[in-house]
Amino acid sequence: MSGADEVLEDLRAESGSLDPLLAELPEEGWRQATPAPGWTIAHQIAHLAWTDARALLAVRDEAAFWQEAEAALASPGTFVDEGAEQGAAQPVAALLAEWRAGRAELLAELARVPRGRRLPWYGPPMSAAGMATARLMETWAHGEDIADALGVRREPTARLRHVAWIGVRTRDFAYAARGLEPPVASFRVELRAPDGALWAHGPEDAEQRVTGPALDFCRLVTQRMHRSDTALRAEGADAEHWLGIAQAFAGPPGAGRAPRDASVTGAAS
Repeated sequence: MSGADEVLEDLRAESGSLDPLLAELPEEGWRQATPAPGWTIAHQIAHLAWTDARALLAVRDEAAFWQEAEAALASPGTFVDEGAEQGAAQPVAALLAEWRAGRAELLAELARVPRGRRLPWYGPPMSAAGMATARLMETWAHGEDIADALGVRREPTARLRHVAWIGVRTRDFAYAARGLEPPVASFRVELRAPDGALWAHGPEDAEQRVTGPALDFCRLVTQRMHRSDTALRAEGADAEHWLGIAQAFAGPPGAGRAPRDASVTGAAS
């Protein structure tokens, strides 16, 4: 199995693991608030469906994607929320069907993208495997919000390696999104996987280092956890600064999550 095939299968599995939480959820359950301010479970799924649709457009019609993206990026603080709001206003059955159909279409289209083709996106262009990785990252992150709202604990899986990978790869983007110059030096990131394995990125002799649980790192870079609530360790001022602004998703900087301890200040933005 190629790397692209592997991430597509993992994306399919990640979406499939979220579906059972929703399949029998009554109408009132979809209106439950999630940790994202102003977003219900319906908003979370509407956002996933909306983003899958944008990814499909990027694969099928690049010119149309850019036309839509330019209009969206003209109001960067609102277009994501507007898409979620519109989708969440649908009947629950229609929203669930839209999400299921859209993710199936996207998987099929990404599998047909020729090697070497770069797909447009709101951040840097990416390969089909990169797009699948980004969709897996978002599916997992929004799935965490839904699970939190339902009081369900989902067991972390080896699929987190994709989330960790994109979290490392987007280091410089997190700086650029805030108008900052990224550090010149490479970082070493060593993460303990759910099964105890070590996932390592970057040169072994790097002075700037991040170590700790992969789950905490993935929650941090998707802004589902405040830096102070993680068990991550940073060695070096640049590594510590990065953990305060890390952002694995495209678009403007997010507000991040407040620390569990209300006395702790400086939430990641």
